[in-house]
Amino acid sequence: MILSAFSPLLRIPALSGLTREALLKMDAETAHSATITALRLGLAPEQTHPDGAELKSSFCGIDLSNPIGMAAGFDKNAEVPRPLARLGFGLVEIGTVTPRPQSGNPKPRLFRVFPSEGVVNRMGFNNEGHEAAFARLKGLRVPAALGVNIGANKDSEDFVADYVLGVERFADLADYLTVNVSSPNTPGLRNLQADEALRRLLGEVLAARAKANTRVPVLLKIAPDLDEAALDAIAAVVLATDLDGLIVSNTTITRDGVAGQTNASETGGLSGKPLFNLSTQKLAQVRQRVGDLPIIGVGGIHSAQSAVAKFEAGANAIQLYSAMVFGGLELLDTIKRGMVAAVRAEGKTNISQLVGTKTADWASGKISL
Repeated sequence: MILSAFSPLLRIPALSGLTREALLKMDAETAHSATITALRLGLAPEQTHPDGAELKSSFCGIDLSNPIGMAAGFDKNAEVPRPLARLGFGLVEIGTVTPRPQSGNPKPRLFRVFPSEGVVNRMGFNNEGHEAAFARLKGLRVPAALGVNIGANKDSEDFVADYVLGVERFADLADYLTVNVSSPNTPGLRNLQADEALRRLLGEVLAARAKANTRVPVLLKIAPDLDEAALDAIAAVVLATDLDGLIVSNTTITRDGVAGQTNASETGGLSGKPLFNLSTQKLAQVRQRVGDLPIIGVGGIHSAQSAVAKFEAGANAIQLYSAMVFGGLELLDTIKRGMVAAVRAEGKTNISQLVGTKTADWASGKISL
């Protein structure tokens, strides 16, 4: 997905030469490149005040100033993790990165669904490969938790072997690794979520992790389109390993709530506001199955209320992306302030005290936003 297709960065005075309207007239990926360049050149604002104590968190043993991350997909090639951290994210996840560079799917491959604040993409893991990302990250100090999202090349003869290569390459650089088997845009990839395939994948990935110099946390990112039987099977496999956590969820291939809208019928994964209820229900259902295993909740967060709901459903941390396309970079600060207010309104002292307080209601579909 391409954040600058709508460019929240246009609201930054330093970028006033690039108007929102001008970028909207550009090809979306050209606009995205301009946004990445602006971040790299230091033209984006930096957070000038510390995060409130209510947001201080720990995830998989990693201390966070706040539990809000930039999701994978924005900084595919590890070009701007440090500027993103300086914006105020507590976690920054780069990638998805594959062993060899690949161009991704043919263009056009990004589509705006304006009425519902959704985005459909079929990017196809376009990235410059392991070596380019490794070169940028080596020796780089990122003032936030750095995640590296690893994937498989589309033409690979063995997807699992590609994930092993990702662990071997980035285990000593990342604060955590994400095994992304849930993108709908690489044929056959989601099949790795099935029982025996998942057992092999996690077995080999975690064996590779055991050989690294440090025990980097490894997370598994799953799709929102899994039924409860599939969630049962995934939970059983995960709990039989020493996997460190889950990310729920990736984009959806369903079109509930957007059918008939312009671009909604395009092939690819739907993200943004329309994904919120589905991804949050799946998050809660996963939480019911995995006990206290750490979970990052992602999918459709678009406000402070929706961010808090992810925690109430069972998330220990959250990630944003598509909503910032529509809400601007200031959405991050808005969400932080709203989370602090929600914690105080509940008579609590930390966001962690809200985790799982409404899991059952979200899992059963009794509540939605």
